[in-house]
Amino acid sequence: MDIAMIGLGKMGANMTRRLMKGGHHLVVFDVNPAAVHALETEGATGAYSWQEVAASLPAPRLAWVMVPAGQATDDTIEALMEVFSAGDVIIDGGNSNYKDDARHATLLSKKGIHFVDVGTSGGVWGLENGYSLMIGGEEDVVERLRPIFETLAPASDKGWGRVGPAGAGHFVKMVHNGIEYGMMQAYAEGFEILKNKKEFGLDLEQVTHIWQCGSVVRSWLLDLTADVFAKGQDLKDIESWVPDSGEGRWTVAEAIDLDVPAPVITLSLMMRLVSRQDESYAAKLLAAMRNEFGGHEVKHKE
Repeated sequence: MDIAMIGLGKMGANMTRRLMKGGHHLVVFDVNPAAVHALETEGATGAYSWQEVAASLPAPRLAWVMVPAGQATDDTIEALMEVFSAGDVIIDGGNSNYKDDARHATLLSKKGIHFVDVGTSGGVWGLENGYSLMIGGEEDVVERLRPIFETLAPASDKGWGRVGPAGAGHFVKMVHNGIEYGMMQAYAEGFEILKNKKEFGLDLEQVTHIWQCGSVVRSWLLDLTADVFAKGQDLKDIESWVPDSGEGRWTVAEAIDLDVPAPVITLSLMMRLVSRQDESYAAKLLAAMRNEFGGHEVKHKE
């Protein structure tokens, strides 16, 4: 199939490579011309304007958008809408809020353009291992795009599927990321407990390898943790500052809207916010309150 990949960050570029390896023809476009040229040297067709993107694709056209969520995605979809025609398809494979999908689908439908949202998981390992694809959109349109999803997924019959109408794909991916937050936090806390049991002198890398085989907590995240420890267990070159992509926040907000208790996911998000504080005013106030009611020790800066 002929596909335009819009946005050539690490994941977009790797998805392009996997699709080309699977026999698809890729037209590539990015605001950074150097990124376009790099993939041209690997066999893709470069486009340097929206008009070139449209002209390089046979009808019905197909574009896969891999740009940051929010304004960048809005601008990209609106630009494609100007050069695409009825029957064409635009896929949003980024980390958009599922609520934006309904707006994009309605906007594009006015011109007869189909919209598909794909929650994409796999990170930098997707090129080699394949991507998990959670797909929302019209059933017949998704079925028509089957060859693309079969190429990108770990196997033609594994790791991908249409989960519902437009918006459903990103909704499932949002909750996926919320679960991921909780799993990562649990691993991080558990290994910190192990590390602080000094008298046992535990080798954390050894522990991960033991858990990787037969344990009920084995997972790909544990495999990646083992890779981290193989490089050194003191993590001295890494700051304890953890960002979030926004999907954890959206998951927590959705849980509140649906009256679903989600304490683990919520607390894991809060811990990411704590990691960004050089000093916690709340912790200082807690120390002061303990001193007031119980005369407990307060540490003062020198």
